[in-house]
Amino acid sequence: MRIPGFARLLGLVAALLLGFSSLASAQSAPRVRVETSLGSFVIELDPQRSPLTVASFLEYVKADHYTDTVFHRVIGNFVVQGGGFDTKYVEKPTRPGTPNESGNGLSNRRGTVGLARTGEPHSGTAQFYVNLADNAALDPQPSRWGYTVFGRVIDGMNVVDDIGAVATGNLGPFDRDAPLQPILIKRVEVLQ
Repeated sequence: MRIPGFARLLGLVAALLLGFSSLASAQSAPRVRVETSLGSFVIELDPQRSPLTVASFLEYVKADHYTDTVFHRVIGNFVVQGGGFDTKYVEKPTRPGTPNESGNGLSNRRGTVGLARTGEPHSGTAQFYVNLADNAALDPQPSRWGYTVFGRVIDGMNVVDDIGAVATGNLGPFDRDAPLQPILIKRVEVLQ
């Protein structure tokens, strides 16, 4: 027995359900508010593309790791970086590094949030950065690892731009790129 109209209807229903599933998934992406001494901004995390990095970041958020840390690295038209040093520029203890997920298809574009790391690809812990410009040079290449993008600023990019415009220089243990007037991360909280 042939039921071509029924098969077509089933295909349409399946496509609609897949679309609703994708929409629901996008709407359920966790969001965090970063409250700084210059204002607040909101990051939407991407657990679909960066599950390990997002899980680690949220563990740091829930443990209040970011409370009273500073943005210690600001390079105009490049990135603002923070979350690793307290107000006395002492590095906070962290868990072991997160496996590098830079090959997840997300690019270091303006407003995206990435996991800072050392030259070792799997060394990213608590420090994060926000791209002030498109920084494709931070993306993975065939011959090297990149820097994992795990979210994007969806509100308050003007605050991030304000942070990116402050005067920088030698401060604490940093010989350059540190804000001369410290920019405090008061807290980072998960939004409901």
